[in-house]
Amino acid sequence: MNIGFIDIVHPVLNKMLEEAGHKCQMLEKQSREELKNLAGTLDGIVIRSRTRMDKDFLQHAPHLKFIARSGAGMENIDLDYCNTRNIICFNSPEGNRDAVGEQAIGMLLMLFNHLKRADDEVRKGIWLREENRGEELAGKTVAIIGYGNMGSALGKKLQGFDCEILAYDKYKSNYGTTYAKESSWEEIYEKADVLSLHVPLTEETHYLLNAERIAKFKKPFYLINTARGQNVKTDDLVAALKQGKIKGVCLDVLEYEKSSFENLELDKLPEPMQYLVSAQNVILSPHVGGWTHESYYKLSYYLGEKILKQFGSVPGL
Repeated sequence: MNIGFIDIVHPVLNKMLEEAGHKCQMLEKQSREELKNLAGTLDGIVIRSRTRMDKDFLQHAPHLKFIARSGAGMENIDLDYCNTRNIICFNSPEGNRDAVGEQAIGMLLMLFNHLKRADDEVRKGIWLREENRGEELAGKTVAIIGYGNMGSALGKKLQGFDCEILAYDKYKSNYGTTYAKESSWEEIYEKADVLSLHVPLTEETHYLLNAERIAKFKKPFYLINTARGQNVKTDDLVAALKQGKIKGVCLDVLEYEKSSFENLELDKLPEPMQYLVSAQNVILSPHVGGWTHESYYKLSYYLGEKILKQFGSVPGL
């Protein structure tokens, strides 16, 4: 097969495919229009996020058999259209689930123990102990929304922290474990001290966390979002922070990240984002939860395994 790499991924994928006899083209520098002109020669496409795989693009690829995304989310692929064309769509959430789980815990511990502020103060010669007294994760109830690869990886890593773990997944059943209890939104509203989101971005999960849902929680809680920025309505999040309904947040993803972060001019960011940037009880990172050296390799390796399992080697090799 002739496979086009539209984005840069770990070279292990190219190596695996070529060793199996497939031809790989590096097309990461071509524009969308140039890629359309080349699409008719491709049997497979490897992507990250640069070019949306929609009907406008895919109609130029009549021989396409698969799209492989190096990552978990598939929102940049028109899956319905692919189904009509029998185009197989691969992703590799197994590759970065450990990285995401570790990032979520790291950000939460940083928030609980005021580590960002304390580090900055000590570097300035400020020695404040009582003001930086932290909280312990032990004894807290952590609710995980979405219990697929990412959510279950976080649940597994929380085992040693002596906290109660509640898991909710609308599309699964019998997924409880010895350390994570299969739960409901109602129980989560009642008990959660920490809420962690691990859902894809769909019409159903767009603004999954908004003012209406936040109001249902019985006590103030902390929020972790390592999923997608638009899973959370930032206006409502900021209002809840100001009211004390949300005690603090860890955001690896931001609602505005694609539209407003090209030049990082803070005074031009939307007003809610300006509040998040200045708030002491907010930890931010630039969508790097699944972005480790190890996950970079694993994302491509697992994709290679899936592609070769489906299509195998070129006959005669």
